[in-house]
Amino acid sequence: MAVTTVKLPSKSRSKTGAILRKRVFASPDMAGINIALLLGLAWIVWKLIDWAFIGAVWSAEQAEQCPTADGACWSVVAARHRLILFGLYPYEEHWRSSLACAAIILTVILSCLPAMWSGKRLSGLWIAGFAGYYLLMEGSLLGLTQVTTDQWGGLSLTLFLFASVVLLGMPMGLGLALARRSELPVVRTGASLVIDFIRSLPLLTTLFTAAVVVPILLPDWLQGDKIWRVIVAFALFFACYQAEVFRGGFQAIPKGQFEAGKALGITPLRVMNTIILPQVFRHALPGTINMVVVTFKETAIVIIIGFFDILASANAAFGTGQWAPYYMEVYAFVGLIYWSFIFSLGQYGEYLKRRMAVAKH
Repeated sequence: MAVTTVKLPSKSRSKTGAILRKRVFASPDMAGINIALLLGLAWIVWKLIDWAFIGAVWSAEQAEQCPTADGACWSVVAARHRLILFGLYPYEEHWRSSLACAAIILTVILSCLPAMWSGKRLSGLWIAGFAGYYLLMEGSLLGLTQVTTDQWGGLSLTLFLFASVVLLGMPMGLGLALARRSELPVVRTGASLVIDFIRSLPLLTTLFTAAVVVPILLPDWLQGDKIWRVIVAFALFFACYQAEVFRGGFQAIPKGQFEAGKALGITPLRVMNTIILPQVFRHALPGTINMVVVTFKETAIVIIIGFFDILASANAAFGTGQWAPYYMEVYAFVGLIYWSFIFSLGQYGEYLKRRMAVAKH
């Protein structure tokens, strides 16, 4: 006996169409305004496509065509991409900077995999990743040409600063959040003072203090390298804001869960690790992703205290008379790099929210 299937009209499409007609074409005036806006947006998009692709000059060999071209001069990126990506790092050693950058990216990607979500695996992965980065960038311990930290720059330095700040700042933020909830008045008050004091300062002030003021106050043997002082200061700044994110996660958990764990005879440490903290991370996830994204963008501030990050390298790329008119192309290229990383972080945050939502149900 043959069974005939009848395809019913899609309710979702008709509902979407009704909503579109109601919101966009509700009245003649609204329809006219929306059509005009759509036409204006289409014109802007077409102009961008024409500037970026159709009328653009692409290769460094065609640089002499840039002054007469109708579109972008991507020749500046083709000719100066090494300076943008590697900064002051020695030209003949760029392969080391590329491998170091790949090591940090691979470390971050592997850290995002659920199979790596254990204390031992993550700690081993991050130790290996950061050790590989440092050994490649510095070089002397591997028998390579030594490159001091003042010559590190470009994309590899930006990624290293970002990963280091998040790696150090996340546990520091959790520690400060727990200290602020402590039953000991001294610990609670001390954590509150540290958090409120650091959050009252601009990030630039914190980094400037670590880079310039600390060497004046400390003896030479205790100063350490400039890059490590800045990373620690940046991580402390991140930790103080992240501590408030975690504190919001703690406040979202009913007190009865703490009391229920104690009533069952579970030790306070185990209650915290197995019952409370997983819920805290779930509640704090949106704010945490926002903090991570903001931190990646704020790494550009280090240009002011003398680090040659990717934004400083971009400024140097069009600093000559030949390429000075084409700064927009350089900034567009750097903006694309920032967008790709930030978009990836945002999508990973959405994946975590879906995963935790499933786990919650």
